[in-house]
Amino acid sequence: MTNAGALKETVCRSIDEHRDRIIGVGEAIMDDPELGFKEHRTADKVQEVFTDLGLEFDSGLGLTGVKAVLRGGRPGPTVALMGELDALQVPGHPRANPDTQAAHACGHNAQIAGLMGAAVGLQNAGIAEELAGNVVFLAVPAEEYVEIDYRLGLVREGKTSFLCGKQELIKLGHFDDVDMAVMIHTKSPAREDGTHGVGISSNGFLAKTVTFRGVAAHAGGAPEQGVNALYAAQLALAGINSHRETFRDEDCVRVHPIVTKGGDLVNVIPSEVRLETYVRAKRAEAIQDAAARVDACLKGAAMAMRCQVEIDTVPGNLPLNNDPILRDLFRENAATLFEEDGYRDYPHGGGSTDAGDLSQLMPVLHPVMTGAHGEPHSVDWHIADKDNGYVSPAKTLAMMAVDLLADDADTGRRVLHEFTPGMSRDEYLSQQEGIFRTELFDGGV
Repeated sequence: MTNAGALKETVCRSIDEHRDRIIGVGEAIMDDPELGFKEHRTADKVQEVFTDLGLEFDSGLGLTGVKAVLRGGRPGPTVALMGELDALQVPGHPRANPDTQAAHACGHNAQIAGLMGAAVGLQNAGIAEELAGNVVFLAVPAEEYVEIDYRLGLVREGKTSFLCGKQELIKLGHFDDVDMAVMIHTKSPAREDGTHGVGISSNGFLAKTVTFRGVAAHAGGAPEQGVNALYAAQLALAGINSHRETFRDEDCVRVHPIVTKGGDLVNVIPSEVRLETYVRAKRAEAIQDAAARVDACLKGAAMAMRCQVEIDTVPGNLPLNNDPILRDLFRENAATLFEEDGYRDYPHGGGSTDAGDLSQLMPVLHPVMTGAHGEPHSVDWHIADKDNGYVSPAKTLAMMAVDLLADDADTGRRVLHEFTPGMSRDEYLSQQEGIFRTELFDGGV
């Protein structure tokens, strides 16, 4: 039996031999970004790699997801290595799609390149027989929580059940054969932030789309005959802002509404105004408390202006909890590629990811690694260091898989033994499905 160190050296050599292809995958996806649940061309690129490797795969999972399995020589845990297929809308990004404004301004192209690189390394190295357990390579759709109306349409048409990819794959059972999951997110370099690291946790959230309905009238000739839905929305936003100082600091509450429709014509009293908002927090209880306050502000504004408000609430992501043993494995393996003093343990983060949902069910790691330039979700974001952005994640993912499954999967079995799930799959689905609701409140129209 070959030891884990020798296996990792073999895998990393294999990845180095295919460096140009790994980088090519990342750059090709960067130049052809697609939004969530629409990533058909990106999925085709993943399938092409799997086909060339001789890996059997399932496609069309949650509309666009792709899943391949490398089977070990003996029974043991199954480790999923993940990457996300989708982009987000960033108008003005130099490599944005001119029609959709989709752009890979968050590094998902690097995630897929790293995932493909890990698959190339592990398969071509020919080490599967040395592993106790399986490695799943899973390209997941729709992590970015955008185009809410479009995704709600998919739910209403029965094409999906949820608005995010990992949620959908959990519902469809594509994680039922997975015991733990790892992915790597690319970050911009900053001396004080180190080159790589792991946050202890991040926020969960739910989302709301809100429609205020008033009465149209001539804004100059007969404004008294109208009911101004825009003023109702403004009152609601002011009410939400008035709650901010009441949120506990330790709950890390974030509420950030936007106006998506402010009216139709400047000389017509706005009769329909729409908002969207997330309600984020560190704990599920804090999310529900903040959401109730938001609803109270929306209804109070409708009463003040004597109009209607319709509130659609949909599940977002659950809080992310990074597994401590997987964190230590990441640190040890990344240290072979970066300086040891480049590692950082980051505090709780205010953002969200659907990896959080998965972390309530199984051990999950969602670390960050340098390689990009610019602020995430901005026009400046791109992979500036192609080795760190594309190749280093491939090596780190592959080395972690080896550590977890070599030596009769002693480390992988320890991860499972020490993990306590936050809920069962059935409890998770019941909780998330129960968040979907539509409420129509009449404030006096």
